[in-house]
This record gives sequence, C-alpha cells and structure tokens, in this order.
Amino acid sequence: MKTPDYKEILKMAINNEIEAYEFYLQAAGKSKSENMKSTFNELAEEELSHRKTLEGFLSDESLKLNFRESKADYKVSETVELPPLTGDMSFLDGITLAMKKEEEAMAMYKEFAEASGSMEQKNTFLQLANMEQGHKVKLEELYNNAAFVEVW
Repeated sequence: MKTPDYKEILKMAINNEIEAYEFYLQAAGKSKSENMKSTFNELAEEELSHRKTLEGFLSDESLKLNFRESKADYKVSETVELPPLTGDMSFLDGITLAMKKEEEAMAMYKEFAEASGSMEQKNTFLQLANMEQGHKVKLEELYNNAAFVEVW
C-alpha cells in the first residue's frame, strides 16, 4: 500500500478514536451516577490510549499494525438495543451504549476492508477491526458480569 493511503487510513482511525473519546467524556458529564461517570471516564482514557497507539504507527512507518484477533465474541452487543444517552441511565445501559459504539466501529472497519482495492489496505482495516473487536469483547464481559450477577 502506498504510504499516503496508509497514513490516510490511520488519520481516519485517529479521528474515530478522538470522536469516541469526546463521546465518552460527554457521557460522563451527563451521568448523575458516580459509577457511570467513572466508567465513562475510564472508557475515554482507553480511547485516548488507542489514539496515542495509532499516532505511533502514523509517526513511525516501520511499525505495522498487528492487533490480535479476539477469539471470543459473545455477540452480546448484536442482541441488545441501543439505549439513549441520559443522565440517569443505569450502569447496564451505559455499558450497552459503549458496546454498541465499539460494535459500530468494528463493523465500519470490516466494511472498509471488504471495499479495499489492495491486500495491504484490506489488512490495515482488518487490524483496526480487530482492535475494536477487542474493545467490544471487554465491554461484553463487563456487561455479562453486570447483567447476570446471580451467576456469581
């Protein structure tokens, strides 16, 4: 893949991480629950970390994206409705909202991979999809632990 194409993909991914960071900060600001504020602030910090990781790939062309594909995919986010962002949303709804955001990002990168004209570009988008799937799986585990406390 030509370097400019790779850089443009990374710039788009960085912008997506910035948007996710801002969304989680906004969600934290709207939350009345301290638990939700804390969770959304943690998610915002993770997005900031992802942004820095991607910026590292952008600044050092010798680095290659290599996010492991998560073997786990509980597909929980595919079975739940997207709740509205409200100040008094429950912890479970907050995690559901975050799961859905990560699912959307993962699906977007997979669609871009399918539409790619070169294998290198396709692989770059698949690596970004792997990164988002990893985020989704973490949130699905958190969701399962919160939704099914009687199991514990």
